Amino acid sequence: MLCWFASAQEKTASAPQVVTVPLTIDHNRVVIEVSVLLSNGAMHRVHAWVDNGTPDLYISRRLATSMDCNGQICLGTAPVEMTIGGMTIPLGGRIPGTGIKEANILLRSDAATSVIASGMNAEINIPSTVLRHYDVLIDFPDHKFSIGAPGTIHFRGPAGKVQINSENGLIQVPSQIEKKKLTLALDLGASISFLSAEMFDTLSAAHPDWPHMTGAVGPVNVWGADEETKSRVMRIDRLQYGPLFLTDVAVVALPTNHVDFLEPPTRESEVGILGSSALLNYRVGIDYAHSTVYFEFGRMFSFPDFDVIGLMLRPEYDGGFTTLGVADFEGKPSLPAGPDGVRAGDHLIAVDNIPVGGSTLGQVWNMLGGTPGQERTLTIERGGRQFTVAAKVQHFLGELPDEDEKGRKKKK
Repeated sequence: MLCWFASAQEKTASAPQVVTVPLTIDHNRVVIEVSVLLSNGAMHRVHAWVDNGTPDLYISRRLATSMDCNGQICLGTAPVEMTIGGMTIPLGGRIPGTGIKEANILLRSDAATSVIASGMNAEINIPSTVLRHYDVLIDFPDHKFSIGAPGTIHFRGPAGKVQINSENGLIQVPSQIEKKKLTLALDLGASISFLSAEMFDTLSAAHPDWPHMTGAVGPVNVWGADEETKSRVMRIDRLQYGPLFLTDVAVVALPTNHVDFLEPPTRESEVGILGSSALLNYRVGIDYAHSTVYFEFGRMFSFPDFDVIGLMLRPEYDGGFTTLGVADFEGKPSLPAGPDGVRAGDHLIAVDNIPVGGSTLGQVWNMLGGTPGQERTLTIERGGRQFTVAAKVQHFLGELPDEDEKGRKKKK
């Protein structure tokens, strides 16, 4: 017993207090590699989605099956721990007060065993209930993720006090639009930002010159829900978010009814969510212990998220992609219709002869992006027949006009 106690002490003493690992940005979502220890002692190296805007733990069906509860899927059983760059992160209720009592499992067809949601390649998420016990730094410009014990990360950049839910770690940031004070959640797991429909309508009515569109292209195509085809999108001229002043922020009107993954981590007093698309030029540090968020500016770059082919897609559980429809551009369908065009229900097989099957939703949108006017060849399947469609990249949701250009008609 003494030997065991000594070895445990040595292991604890040698464990790093802070680590930094590479991250991948997939559809504006932060994905890292981790090792997950299951309750049966098995260790799996998998992709994890850093999801500070969700309090619940999700794992893939494959991981649940690997735990082997007498030959059955271990429903509700959370993994024991995960390791990030040599640092052990306890799970499954081993952190007092995490609120993690069970793991949510995607119970779909066998083809979906190794993902927590269609269109992703992650098998587990790292929710706010876990992250809130650490210092966290997401370095978008340099593609690095750091996590450490409280007080171990030296944060830089403008800082702002925020409200952090003591039960689940969800973050609320004092904000302002048009001199109106409001609260926006910080959700770096979201690919786009959202506003309540009421606030969206108020701003839209007051600023008809701000770029608007309807449809789900680029980061607005979040999960491929049917409701996304009716998404209302707008660019906000200027938004104060804690210590930051952001411009040209694309926001979506938050629908009243939406899929589970779009449930806003907000209270009634809040009016929206700021997603990672607005912060890709920053290093975002979260000091949970002191309810403070840091934003260090890292680069000047305009991300062409809306320079894309106007398809709206649903990632399927078998790895394929079904078209939900075609977005309008300047009042007309952005892709040809008719027998040899693209219709809702068609299957996207390839882009420029590169198969899309098995890709993530973010990877497919990278294929569909480009310079406005650039042509892509889409391979479409309908009723067992494959054919090609020539499609051009369009500049959706054009930027706001400069001061000397205001008043001129802009693209919608």
